[in-house]
Amino acid sequence: MGKVEEFLSKEEEQEIISAIVTAEKNTSGEIRVHLEASADKDHSERALEVFHLLEMNATKDANGVLIYVAVNDKKFVIYGDKGINDVVPKDFWDNTKDVIQSHFKKGNFKQGLIDGILSSGQELKHHFPYQQDDVDELSNEISKG
Repeated sequence: MGKVEEFLSKEEEQEIISAIVTAEKNTSGEIRVHLEASADKDHSERALEVFHLLEMNATKDANGVLIYVAVNDKKFVIYGDKGINDVVPKDFWDNTKDVIQSHFKKGNFKQGLIDGILSSGQELKHHFPYQQDDVDELSNEISKG
């Protein structure tokens, strides 16, 4: 699993966590990033599995977003919970995916994740604005498997 540890430096991980904090300041939505070496099944199926393992399906408004990256497979999936998918434009995740992919193709993984996170946060802000009583329901740390 060496490549997962090499995918991002500690500094880059901190910048990504900062982007999550920034994105979540304006929304009740929750954003997580999960990295692992590879998936032993379809990447979309694995992203859904990780979504549940991280208990992202337990948010009050069903508004969690997971950016799942299988480092060695060179694949990523953006998975949004039902509450989000019911309200965002149909092409929303495609646009976010394109933003991330354009950076990933250049090997700029940190910036791809940051831009994807901030883009997700902007959209979430419209549909799930921050409320006075909002609680950060999920960790902002990058999980690894």
